[in-house]
Amino acid sequence: MTRTATAIAVRLLIGAALVAPAACAPSVGVNGFQAIDAKPADVVAGTDTKATVLARLGSPSTTSTFEKDTVWYYISQTTEQYTFRIPEVTQRSVTEITFAEGSDQVASVRTLGLADGRVMTMDSHETPTRGRRLTIIEQLLGNVGRGHLPNSDEQVPGQRRPD
Repeated sequence: MTRTATAIAVRLLIGAALVAPAACAPSVGVNGFQAIDAKPADVVAGTDTKATVLARLGSPSTTSTFEKDTVWYYISQTTEQYTFRIPEVTQRSVTEITFAEGSDQVASVRTLGLADGRVMTMDSHETPTRGRRLTIIEQLLGNVGRGHLPNSDEQVPGQRRPD
């Protein structure tokens, strides 16, 4: 090998060694509520009200389905993904703020993390639909030959013939 070929090979190896660690770094995604000035856990039960919570944290991520005005949730999560793998949730925070019934005072604040969640499996059964199943060819060519073009100007589809 000549000196220039050796120098090029060494440069390529050094470049590959510098780029390889960057390829192994995960891409991190932060979704949901992101605290800027105050955290949801900083809300104090008994002293804060709905107005102070809205002023400090903004609108909640979601509210309770059944007690819409009494339970607010602030939800955030962090995911990491390495190259072609499925994203993995590394951190989750759900802060539940409950207000006393009949007043705007905060009754309780509860923070749940990733360890408090449960893994649920989806049911793989399908509900059958009525009718027959069509093949892909039947779906693509299903309407071919079902209609006809008008033979003259008098036969316009959708209009009655003058009988």
